[in-house]
Amino acid sequence: MRIAEASEQSGASTRLLRYYEEQGLLAPGRNTSGYRDYSDRDVELARRIRQLLDAGLSTATIRTVLPCLADRAGRLEALCEETVADLPREQVRIEESIETLTASRDAIRAMVVGADQMK
Repeated sequence: MRIAEASEQSGASTRLLRYYEEQGLLAPGRNTSGYRDYSDRDVELARRIRQLLDAGLSTATIRTVLPCLADRAGRLEALCEETVADLPREQVRIEESIETLTASRDAIRAMVVGADQMK
């Protein structure tokens, strides 16, 4: 399928699909004219990439996690064990981001409440 249809089915914009490809996260085939040719698997992979990005993982981390999600047997097993061992660092980073965002939200809330009280 062409990029517009893949975009519609995956929920990722055409720009994001190109970005995923640029980052080495997605590798759609090419037809004889050179246009990207997305498979159903590519669409599902784009959805999964979006979910992982929404969860706070970086594209570099996603690049290492994706093979483990796709194939949990054989030669990838050692790679996946290593990747899983690295995930606690990602978890700490995400939790620190949550704490920072929470502090920012609370500061903004205090300003809004203060402004409302001045009225």
